[in-house]
Amino acid sequence: MGSTGEKACFKLSSCNPNTYKQNMHAYGFILIGALSLILMVFYNCSDQVLSTRHARLAKSRERAARSARETAEARKRWKIAKDVAKKRTVGLQQQLSHTFSRKTGVEASTNESSLPPKFPSNSSKPTPAGKEKKSGNLTKMLQSIENDSDSHEGFHLQIGDKNIKKQMPKAKQLHTKSQIFKYAYGQLEKEKAMEQKNKNLTFSGVISMATDTDIRTRPTIEVAFKDLTITLKKKHKHLMRSVTGKILPGRISAVMGPSGAGKTTFLSAVAGKSTGCTMSGSILVNGKPDSIHCYKKITGFVPQDDIVHGNLTVEENLRFSARCRLSADMPKPDKVLVVERVIESLGLQLVRDSLVGTVEKRGISGGQRKRVNVGLEMVMEPSLLILDEPTSGLDSASSNLLLRALRREALEGVNICMVLHQPSYTLYKMFDDLILLAKGGLIVYHGPVKKVEEYFAGIGITVPERVTPPDHFIDILEGITKPCAGLTAEQLPVRWMLHNGYPVPPDMLQLCDQIGSSSNGGSAHGASEKSLPGDAWQDSRDHKPLHFLKPHDLSNRVTPGVLRQYRYFLGRSIKQRLREAQLQAADFLILLLAGACLGTLSQVKGDTFGYHGYMYTIIAVSLLCKISALRSFSLDKLHYRRENDSGTSSLAYFMAKDTVDHFNTLIKPLVFLSMFFFFNNPRSTFTDNYVVLLCLVYCVTGIAYVFAIFFPPSQAQLWCVLLPVVLTLIANQGKDDKIGKYLGSYSYPKWALEAFLIANAQRYSGVWLITRCDTLNELGYSVQNWTYCLVLLIITGISCRLLAFFCLLTFGKK
Repeated sequence: MGSTGEKACFKLSSCNPNTYKQNMHAYGFILIGALSLILMVFYNCSDQVLSTRHARLAKSRERAARSARETAEARKRWKIAKDVAKKRTVGLQQQLSHTFSRKTGVEASTNESSLPPKFPSNSSKPTPAGKEKKSGNLTKMLQSIENDSDSHEGFHLQIGDKNIKKQMPKAKQLHTKSQIFKYAYGQLEKEKAMEQKNKNLTFSGVISMATDTDIRTRPTIEVAFKDLTITLKKKHKHLMRSVTGKILPGRISAVMGPSGAGKTTFLSAVAGKSTGCTMSGSILVNGKPDSIHCYKKITGFVPQDDIVHGNLTVEENLRFSARCRLSADMPKPDKVLVVERVIESLGLQLVRDSLVGTVEKRGISGGQRKRVNVGLEMVMEPSLLILDEPTSGLDSASSNLLLRALRREALEGVNICMVLHQPSYTLYKMFDDLILLAKGGLIVYHGPVKKVEEYFAGIGITVPERVTPPDHFIDILEGITKPCAGLTAEQLPVRWMLHNGYPVPPDMLQLCDQIGSSSNGGSAHGASEKSLPGDAWQDSRDHKPLHFLKPHDLSNRVTPGVLRQYRYFLGRSIKQRLREAQLQAADFLILLLAGACLGTLSQVKGDTFGYHGYMYTIIAVSLLCKISALRSFSLDKLHYRRENDSGTSSLAYFMAKDTVDHFNTLIKPLVFLSMFFFFNNPRSTFTDNYVVLLCLVYCVTGIAYVFAIFFPPSQAQLWCVLLPVVLTLIANQGKDDKIGKYLGSYSYPKWALEAFLIANAQRYSGVWLITRCDTLNELGYSVQNWTYCLVLLIITGISCRLLAFFCLLTFGKK
C-alpha cells in the first residue's frame, strides 16, 4: 500500500494478487526448526556431559579406594613381617646368650664384647647378607613406596610406618581429582585402622591415640536452660513449662515423651527457631547469655521433614552443603574427605550418584533420603547438632547405622540432641542422656541413661522384664499403664522438681501435698545430678523474655563469601535447570502455539499498525512467562529457609536464580517470534520486535519473582493471570477516560504496546505516518520515543527484582 509499482516477493515466500503483504511462513518454520535443533543438541549434550563427568569421577574414586585398600593391607602385612622378624631376632639372642653363658669367664667376656656387632638387637639396623637375599617382592615394593616421597600411594595411613607423615603431601598441594581421592580414601583407611586399634584396646593403640596430633577437635557448645516456658501468644496455652537442664558436648541426648509433650517445641526453642509464641526463662550458651544464633555457623538442625533437593544427586547435595558451610580456608581435598566420610558412615556409597527424587519422579528410598537429610548437617562439621525424629521411617539396621555415625560425631566433642520414638533396646543403650517429657511440656527425668531405672525404682516404678524402659515410662505418662499405688502420672513432673530442688509452679502446689514430705527427692539415691550449677543463673523468680536480635558471630568460622557462594549456587541452579528439560520444552511448545495462533488470527492491517495483534501478544507473553518464572522461587521456599538459617547468602541465592533465568529471557522472545512474526508479517523488523519482547520478558519475570516469594503458589498463579489482563485493559482506555489514561501511563503493557507501535510507524513515511499517528493518538498513544518505552520496561524489571529480594529477606524466612 502506497507504492506506485509492483514489488517482487522474497524468496521462499508467496503473495496473493493485488495485496500489500507477503506470506513468509517458510522462514518461520526454518527458524523454529533451527532453534529446536540447537536446543535439543544443547540439552542432550549437557546431559551427556553430566553423565560422562559422573562416570569419570566414579572410576577415579574406585581406583583411589582400591589403591588405598591395597596399600593398607600391604602395610599391615609389612608390619606383621617386621614383628615376626623382631621376635626371631630376640629369640636368637636369648639362645646365643644361654649357650655362651656355659663357657669360661674369659671366653664368655670375649664373646660378649664381640656379640653386639654380629648380632644386632635392633631390627632396624642392617641385617646379615644371608637375610637380605630372602627379602621378598612384598618387602621390596613397600620399601620403594616408603623411599619414594613423590608417590602418593597409601600416604597418611600411619600403619607400621613412623615416617609416613613426613613424606605425605599436604592437602593444599593436591590439585588433580585422582590425588584428591587418593588423599581422601587414604585418610579413611587410616581412620578405620585407628578405630580397629581402639576396639582391640592394645597398649600401642592407646599410645597412638594419645600421641596422634591429627585428631581434630571442634569448638564445644554447652546449652543450659532454666525455667524455660513457652506460651502461645493468642491462646495463652503453655507448650512447655519450667524446663530446666542442660545438654553437654560429647554426649548424645534423647528427647522422648508421649504425643503432645512438646518434644519438637523443645528442640525449636534450643535451636532458636520458635515462632508465634512467647518464651520466658533463661538460656545460656557456654555459660553466657548469648543467643544460639551467634553460633549458627557451627550449629546443625535436621528438620523432621526431608528437605532435600530432589533433582540433585546424593553427592551433589552433600558437596554443596560442605562447600558453602565449611571454613573458607579449608583445602578442597579436606572438604572432599569430609563428604566421603559422611557418605561412608551413613551407608550411601551405592546411591551416591542417584537422584534423590521428588514426588513426581521416583528417586532413592525413603530411608536413604532420611539419611541424606541428616548428612546435610553432618558435612558442615557442627559443634551442636539437633535432630527432629531422624529415625522415623527407618528400619532397625538403618537406625543403628545412623546412630553409629552420630556416635562417631560425639567422640569428636559434638553436642547431639535428638527426638526419638520407640527406640529398640540396642538404640536406647547407645544414648548418653535422656530427657523424658510429660504432656504439657514438663520434665519427668533429665539425666544419664544408666541411672533412669534407678531413679524411677526409687519412687516405686519398676520396669517389667522384656520391656524397653522408655516404652514403659511413656505408657505411664500416656495413661495406658498405671503406676504403683499412691502415685499418679501427674505427680511425676513435681517429684522430679522436688528431687532436684527446682521451684514448683503455683498451680501445681496441690500435687506436692499429695506426694508428702517423704518424696522430697530422698529415695532416688542421687540418681541424677543437679542439672545446673546455682551460680550460673540469676534469681529464679526473675523470668525475662528471650529476645533474639541480630547477633554477632561467635562461631570463629569464616565461611565462603558472597562471590564464591554465588558460583556454587549458579552451578547448582544450572544442573537443576538442565534436568528440567521436559518442563522447558513444554514452555517453549506453548509459546510456539501461542505465536502461531496470534500471528494467524491477528494479521496486520494498514491503518492499525498491528494494534490488536500486539495487544494479545503482550497478554499471552506476560502470562506464559510469569507462570514459568514462578518455579524459580515457589518450589524452593523450604530449601531456602533451611539453607538461610544455616548461614548461606541470600544475595548469592537470588542472583544465581536470576542469572539462570536470563537464558529464558533471551530465548523465549525468539521462540515466540519464530511463529508470530512470520505468520503476522508486521511492518517492523524482526530485530525491533525481538528487542521489545526481550525488555517485556525481563520486566514480567521480575514481577513474577515478587508474586512467587510474597504469595503462596496458588495465589501467585492467580495474580500472574489477572495482572496482565487487567493492566492491558486499563492501558487501552481511550483518551477521554482520564483515570484510565493516568493509570495506564504507569503500567508496563502501555509502554510495551507503544514501543511495538512506534517500531511499526517508523517503517512508514509521509502522509501515511501522519494519518496513522492521528489514529493512534485517538487511542491514547503519543508515539514519541521508542527508547524511552524500553528504558521504562527495564527500570520496572530492575525495581521488581529489588522488591523481590527485599521480600525474600523479609517474608521468605517465615
